[in-house]
Amino acid sequence: MFQDALMTNLQKIVNFFGYLVSYFKRHNPLLEFGNQIMAMVKDYLTMNRKLKMAKYRVNYQMYKLNQMEQLIAENNEHVFLRGNKLNLQR
Repeated sequence: MFQDALMTNLQKIVNFFGYLVSYFKRHNPLLEFGNQIMAMVKDYLTMNRKLKMAKYRVNYQMYKLNQMEQLIAENNEHVFLRGNKLNLQR
């Protein structure tokens, strides 16, 4: 009885190590670690370019927003929005 329990437990451990080895063959942790390091280096090297693109997008959106605010202010009749000139010309 003790020998049977020992053999089944030993067989379970052997099966577990078989699964473990096949998992490491499919998902190589060293290769994945190397890929992550390369991705981090690539992100670090392209960070300045991404920052420039983001600044450009923000500046472009601010330019469009200022254009819209200026058009609204020109067509508005309130004095504090500087729409008085257009309303006087009407």
